[in-house]
Amino acid sequence: MPNWLLQLLTWWNGQTLNTRFHTWRNGELVGKDEFGNLYYQTKNGAVDPALGYVRRWVIYSGVTDGSAVPTGWYGWLRYTVDTPPSQEDYQPRDWELPFEANQTGTANAYRPAGSTLASGQRPSATGDYQAWTPGQ
Repeated sequence: MPNWLLQLLTWWNGQTLNTRFHTWRNGELVGKDEFGNLYYQTKNGAVDPALGYVRRWVIYSGVTDGSAVPTGWYGWLRYTVDTPPSQEDYQPRDWELPFEANQTGTANAYRPAGSTLASGQRPSATGDYQAWTPGQ
């Protein structure tokens, strides 16, 4: 399906036509992450009169998923840091893991021991549980 048709008929694939128009009229591109997401703020850093601060937003590449925002950009979007990752020279520490999108609902999701999805069967009871009976 063509991209313009997806934007016309859906809201979860990238941006809607209204968001495209608002971004074209009021936004300036600040940067792009490794997943193709585009980050914007109000033109020339202008303060949004309705909010009282500079508005920031993201246009997702593909399906809209809030967990697909890398840590540096997440901090910038939430006003934790003022400098966007595209304007700084940050080098990750040795102990920092690369970004990984939320795996909930996929085959790679975490399934703890005892989960019926982990092995397909519930493990047998271990005997460490005493059922409560009223009046005892």
